[in-house]
Amino acid sequence: MIYVVGIGPGSPEEITPEALSIMQSCDIIAGYTKYIDLVRDLVPGKILFSSGMGQELDRCNMALLFVREFGKSVALISSGDAGVYGMAGLMLEAAAGSGVDVEIVPGITAATSCAAILGAPLMNDYATISLSDYLTEWGTIERRLKAACSGDFVICIYNPSSSKRPEHFRRACDIVLKYYPPETPAGYVRNAGREGSSHEIMTLAKIRECPKIDMLCTVIIGNSKTYILDGKMITRRGYRL
Repeated sequence: MIYVVGIGPGSPEEITPEALSIMQSCDIIAGYTKYIDLVRDLVPGKILFSSGMGQELDRCNMALLFVREFGKSVALISSGDAGVYGMAGLMLEAAAGSGVDVEIVPGITAATSCAAILGAPLMNDYATISLSDYLTEWGTIERRLKAACSGDFVICIYNPSSSKRPEHFRRACDIVLKYYPPETPAGYVRNAGREGSSHEIMTLAKIRECPKIDMLCTVIIGNSKTYILDGKMITRRGYRL
């Protein structure tokens, strides 16, 4: 049996009881090296298999090997929720026709964990968009940003910027600024749930220039109903006070 487990944003307290129980019951824990380091102390005595970024399919194939050839149970871990930019879909595809059962175990994704830190910006409809063009071409990302803005969605941005694509976040903000006013509330959370976590709330115009935005951040851009109250972002759902 392979369990694809979402381990949350990084804090042990934000790993669901189900996810922790399954990891502790499995023979092998497999995952990206940094994610294995996050759970290492929670699964003493387990066999740990880790590999680097870009080796996702190799991890899926190794998980299948552990089950089929050695009869082991495997927890294949992803940060956040395994079905949101995680390993769930790839593992299901890799296991198709193998006879190996795969179960998806949900976790707390960055959108909700970061929203809780910033206030309540996701109270109404929102869209999550990754700015990584490693697997999705930039033209598609641009179309999705424009579509989200056309619908007045709150936008939660994953993978906003990296050393290899330092201008992606500014380019994305430039697109949003064609639809949303520069004073639209926006905020970021860096290292959510982990040591050194930090966050700020500002305007869309200011966050475009923020030098702290990198791959460790999740950015939430409000919509026409988002405002700041007592230092928190809130998106009105329509309730009357």
